[in-house]
Amino acid sequence: METTTSVMTDNQAQQQTRILVQAAAAVCEEKKGEETRILELDPVDSGLSDFFLVTSATNDRQAIAIADEIELRLKRQFGVMPNSVEGRRQGDWILLDYVDFVVHVFRKERRAFYDIERLRKSARPLTPAEFDAELKAALAAKTRAVRGRSTVAKKTTARKAPAKKAAPAKKATAKKTAAKR
Repeated sequence: METTTSVMTDNQAQQQTRILVQAAAAVCEEKKGEETRILELDPVDSGLSDFFLVTSATNDRQAIAIADEIELRLKRQFGVMPNSVEGRRQGDWILLDYVDFVVHVFRKERRAFYDIERLRKSARPLTPAEFDAELKAALAAKTRAVRGRSTVAKKTTARKAPAKKAAPAKKATAKKTAAKR
């Protein structure tokens, strides 16, 4: 028996990653994370991940709540679990590693001390709103491209399909109705 597996293209995988990052960023905003930034890492420089999501919490409990909600939401909505989680007990720097992106939830003081944004100078920093706008634009372009292809396909099949004659069917129905009277 032959099995078929669907293989995602690089573009589809990146779109899926962007959707996951967007969902995680939404959690940060809902849980009152501060200065939430998405760092789009340079592929040459990053090696392992495409994005870092960085947010700050005012205390340990808030940091843990943000990390827990991100993990729960991504699991429920997308069936995705982090590859590893570090720092949850201490709560001053929690790292959720989803391979294609990494979430860093810092206490304000720790974020200032480690300054990840400075360490990743080649990364392109985005606010969640900017990231969301880019994702919507990319999905809209993809939708237009798919619709354009389906319109061409419809026109091609319409040319090949013979026209149906509706008139004979109506005559047959009229003859049956007259015969019943």
